[in-house]
Amino acid sequence: MKQTPPNLLALSDTNAPDPSRRRFMQGLAAGGVMMGMSPFVSTSWADQVKTATRSGMAPVLTGTEFDLTIAETMVNFTGSPRMATTVNGSIPSPILKMREGDAITIRVHNKLNVSTSIHWHGIILPYQMDGVPGVSFKGIPAGETFTYKFTVNQTGTYWYHSHTGFQEQTGMYGGIIIEPRNGEHIRADRDFVVQLSDWTDEDPMAVFAKLKKQSDYFNFNAPTAVDFFRDASTMGVGPAMQKRKMWNEMRMSPVDLADVSAHTYTYLMNGTTPRGNWTGIFKPGERIRLRFLSSGTQSFFDVRIPGLKMTVVHVDGQDVEPVTVDEFRCGPGETYDVIVEPKDEPYTIFAQSLGRTGYARGTLAPREGLTAPVPEMDKPEWLTMADMMGTMGGGMAGMAGMADKGGMESMDHSSHNMSGGMKMDGKNKVHVRHAKTEYGPSVDMRVDTPRTNLDDPGIGLRNNGRKVLTYADIRTLGGKQEDLREPGREIELHLTGNMERYTWSLDGLEFGKSTPIHFPHGERLRVILHNDTMMTHPMHLHGMWSDMEDANGEFIARRHTIAVQPAQRVSFRVTADALGRWAWHCHLLYHMDAGMFREVIVA
Repeated sequence: MKQTPPNLLALSDTNAPDPSRRRFMQGLAAGGVMMGMSPFVSTSWADQVKTATRSGMAPVLTGTEFDLTIAETMVNFTGSPRMATTVNGSIPSPILKMREGDAITIRVHNKLNVSTSIHWHGIILPYQMDGVPGVSFKGIPAGETFTYKFTVNQTGTYWYHSHTGFQEQTGMYGGIIIEPRNGEHIRADRDFVVQLSDWTDEDPMAVFAKLKKQSDYFNFNAPTAVDFFRDASTMGVGPAMQKRKMWNEMRMSPVDLADVSAHTYTYLMNGTTPRGNWTGIFKPGERIRLRFLSSGTQSFFDVRIPGLKMTVVHVDGQDVEPVTVDEFRCGPGETYDVIVEPKDEPYTIFAQSLGRTGYARGTLAPREGLTAPVPEMDKPEWLTMADMMGTMGGGMAGMAGMADKGGMESMDHSSHNMSGGMKMDGKNKVHVRHAKTEYGPSVDMRVDTPRTNLDDPGIGLRNNGRKVLTYADIRTLGGKQEDLREPGREIELHLTGNMERYTWSLDGLEFGKSTPIHFPHGERLRVILHNDTMMTHPMHLHGMWSDMEDANGEFIARRHTIAVQPAQRVSFRVTADALGRWAWHCHLLYHMDAGMFREVIVA
C-alpha cells in the first residue's frame, strides 16, 4: 500500500524510535564476530581475529603478498545471531598495509556458495584488477581463487569492499594504508584506523524491497503537530499551513534525509557497537593520527570529538592544507585523516547519522576502562526550499520562492557564489541543460536554479555553534594539479530519481537503460554533476582522479569520491589516462543498485 504524504497535524511524535529498540540501536556491549563459526579460517587467523576482537581493531597484514578468504561467519551485534560475509573471519576485514612502489599480489579465495569480488576503492590500477563484476571482470565464482596484481603508485588512506550484490552491507569491507617509500611526512606518535559502518540484522534484499514499496519505510522523523505549532508561532499560521501543503503536494517529506535509519541499522566503529565502545589507548602528550574510513552502506556520519579539536591533514588519499575543525561530515566512500593532541583524559569519538536516528561511538583514553560522556544527538532538521533552490517536476515550478520563509531565512547565502560555472545570459538567468530523458517516470524533480557554493556544510551542520569542515576548506597540499591542460570539452550529468518509485539514475536513465560514456584516451575534460534530487549523492569515479574545482573553475582538491548536495552543481577535471572499462556510481549502495550507475570506457 502506498503511504500517504506526511500528515499536516500528526498528533504527537509517535514516529520516534521505540525506547525498547535501544538495545538494537546501540548494540551489545560485546557484540561482534562469534569465533569458531567459519570452517575456512585457519587456527592462526582465528587467534589473530580473537585478539583483534578483544582490542577492537581489525587484524593488520603487511607486505607485498596477501591471502584473503571470503566466507560466511556468524556474528551477533544486537542479541540475534546473524550470518555475515567476512574476509579472514573478521568485521571489518583485515587492514592491508602496503608500501609505495611495491608490486602487490592479493589472492582472494571465495569460500561462499555464490560469486564475490573485491574493489580497491581509490586505488589507481589496471582496469582488469578493479574488481567490478560485469564491467572490469567476471567476478570470482564460488569455490575459486582470483589473483589481483598491481603496482602501488600512490600513498595514503584507502579502503576495499565487495562490489557484488549486497555483500558490502553484510560486513565485507576493510582498510588500506599505503606508506610513502621515503617515509611519512605527517608526524604522528600513534595511528588508528577508525572505520565507520552500518549493520542490519535484516536481509539487505528485504531492506531494498521495503524501500521499493515505500521509500520512507525507515523514516521515523515525520513532521508532528509540535513542529506545526512551532512554525505557526514563528512564521504565522498561514505560511505554516502553506509549508505543509507544499510538501504534501510534492508527495515528499522534508525530513527524508536518509533512506535507512536506526530503525534497522546499528552503527559500528571498527566493527564495534556503541555499547561495545571501541577504545584507542594513547599516552598523554602524544600526537595521534585518526584515519576515518566511511564504509556506511547508506549512511553519512557527522564526526566530532567533544573537547578536542581535529586538524584535517589528508582526504581521499591526498595530503591537504591543514585545517582545524570541530566536526566534519564523512560520506560513503570518503576518507578523512585528522591529527588530535589529547590531554590526560578520555574523549568520546562521536559519529551521528545524518538522519539523527543513531550513532557510532568510541573512546580515546589514556588508560583502559576510562570513558567520557556521550553527547545527545542533534535534533534532525528539515530540508527547505533553500536546499532545493529550483523548479520541481509535476507542475511544481517556482517552489523556491514559496512559503518556506523560515527555511529560506535560516540559510545565509550572502557569501555564496550561486552562479559560477553555469551559462548566464545578459539578464543573469541560468541556462541549465536538462536531457530529454529526464522528462519521464524515473524523474520526479528537476532543479533549474542550482547552487554552486562549496562553503555549505550541509543540512544539519549549519550554524550549529561548531566549526564544521566544508568542501571549500579542502585544498590539496601545494595547490597544484598534475595535469595543467585546460579541458577540451565538458560532460554534464544530472543526478536524478523518483522517491515514490525508489528509482535512481543519471539523466533519468537507470543503468540498464543507459549506454557507456566514452572518454578518449589522454583527453582532459571537465565533468559537471548537477543534483536534481533532495538527497546527497557521494559519486565515485573508478580508475581516475577527480580534480575538483571551485565555482570559478579553479582547482582546489584531488578526490576519488565527491558528495553532491541537493540542488547543487559541482565540477571537476578528469584526465582519461586509464585505458579500459570503469564504473561510475553513487556510493549509497541501494541507490547504485536502483540504477545510479554508469559505465565509462576509456579507449
